[in-house]
Amino acid sequence: MENKENTYHVPVLRDACIEGLNISPNGTYIDVTFGGGGHSRAMFEHLNSAGKLIAFDQDPDAQNNLWEADNFIFVPANFQFMANHLRAMGIKQVDGILADLGVSSHQFDSAERGFSLRFDGELDMRMNQSGSLTAKEIINKYSEDDLYRVLRNYGEIDGLKKVVDALLRARQSEEISTTVQLTQLLSSLAPRKKEHKFLAQVFQALRIEVNDEMKVLTDFLEQAAKVLRPGGRLVVISYHSLEDRLVKNFLKRGSFDGKIEKDFFGNVLKPFEEVNRKPISPSEEEIEINSRARSAKLRIAEKLNVGE
Repeated sequence: MENKENTYHVPVLRDACIEGLNISPNGTYIDVTFGGGGHSRAMFEHLNSAGKLIAFDQDPDAQNNLWEADNFIFVPANFQFMANHLRAMGIKQVDGILADLGVSSHQFDSAERGFSLRFDGELDMRMNQSGSLTAKEIINKYSEDDLYRVLRNYGEIDGLKKVVDALLRARQSEEISTTVQLTQLLSSLAPRKKEHKFLAQVFQALRIEVNDEMKVLTDFLEQAAKVLRPGGRLVVISYHSLEDRLVKNFLKRGSFDGKIEKDFFGNVLKPFEEVNRKPISPSEEEIEINSRARSAKLRIAEKLNVGE
């Protein structure tokens, strides 16, 4: 297998993910965020010919990183539909699932995708290029209330009224269609010495709305609880507090809002038991090599033997 990960995407916390999956050589495993294939390659190397790896990715660019093998299956789809595709393949249970959430290095580095503050590109931000909603449509067409909702819920931005007012005023005179237009418009509203963080929060909010990321994540976690066999492992890397909070609550408490439900005997009703009580963070050495890893949090959990 040719290694393209250095030019496409450096796999974050690769060794910790492989250890967390506790791979059985003849088991069936899923990488729901194939990307550059770095995590998938590492998983595949631990399998024998009886083992199987299934990879998901909705971004057509990811298909440039595939390899041929009888026990490797690639599904060009959003992992929100994981359970449906497994059902179509006749697969009822799997031994481990990996999810590396967020945007790949390749997507950030492709100016035309509109994910990055570093380049001038169209306000796109679609992970699936066949999707209809773009960041440009949100900025130029969303109502005042919807702009508040997106930026408040997904960006957790301070001084929200000034931001929304600036967008509403600016779009009356001309369409805001590029990343540079947006950053120039909002830079003056950023807290002093926190311009980059402020703009990154705006971009994050738009990206989450475009790709419906919170709904996709909750759907995926619920499906993972159903398709993992008892004792199977779920490994999730998150990059911001919104997604990590959902993962943490679901693994710790069995709910997304953090509420705990107990059975008659006082046992917490949840599908997973955490393997690591606190998230694993990358080392300083890894962060130096791959700055994208800085905000990564890795959570590992094992499927409990409970009825659905």
